[in-house]
Amino acid sequence: MSINLDEKIDYASRYAGYQKRWLCPDDLEQEYGFSKSSQAKMRMTKNGSKIPFSKVGRYIRYDRNLINAWLEAHAITK
Repeated sequence: MSINLDEKIDYASRYAGYQKRWLCPDDLEQEYGFSKSSQAKMRMTKNGSKIPFSKVGRYIRYDRNLINAWLEAHAITK
């Protein structure tokens, strides 16, 4: 098996359609429009509308799949 070191990999085009699963508060704000202060309030609420999140050490992370499911569950329909 030989390795071609001259071959360049275009990572930008390779991962163009890729969406990362775990979002930091900045990512959530940019992609979903929830400000960081709103995120904090939604994490601390006592009622059933608490936003799903994980905490690793001191870092808050949001699972994109759980956020999408949470938004669908809290949709207002007529």
